[in-house]
Amino acid sequence: MMDRYLVQHCSPTLASLKTANLFTYSYENDSALQLQMEYWNREMAEKGISLLVLRKHEHKALIYVCRKSRLEENLKKPEIMQFLSDYGYRNFQVDDALKRLSFRLSSQDGFPHEIGIFLDYPLGDVIGFIQNAGQNYKCAGCWKVYCNECDTIKTFAKYKKCRDIYTRLWSQGKNILQLTVAA
Repeated sequence: MMDRYLVQHCSPTLASLKTANLFTYSYENDSALQLQMEYWNREMAEKGISLLVLRKHEHKALIYVCRKSRLEENLKKPEIMQFLSDYGYRNFQVDDALKRLSFRLSSQDGFPHEIGIFLDYPLGDVIGFIQNAGQNYKCAGCWKVYCNECDTIKTFAKYKKCRDIYTRLWSQGKNILQLTVAA
């Protein structure tokens, strides 16, 4: 059931604390995955949330859950546009940028470093990760931190508390739509 994944991996996005989250979802066949994606996109549309398959491989899909309105705001920032243009992004409309990200994900084994921008990581931390090849970070949590360690530790704690509360409420019978904050 995809709802368990949404609670475990996407609570900060559902709560509108974060632009987006990612998770890997195992599926039986393409039509079953497509039905799940159509269902959840239909259900979450009124809340301002979209789900997108960024990559598929051996019955595992990388699902991106986002608030496109917030992603659009992020993509319009000049420093983000400049950074992404270095990775071949030319169009900063949300759907076009996500197509480029999906292409980059599908054309390599790992994750392209700019994915952090799409997951609402601070630009300084994304750049720090790239420049330091993932080493020399100040602390690590949801991502590796190179800047603003104190603020980011508070952010990590906020995300964890959100996930804990959502998990508890969901286990007590609240459904995903009840837990999702409207845009």
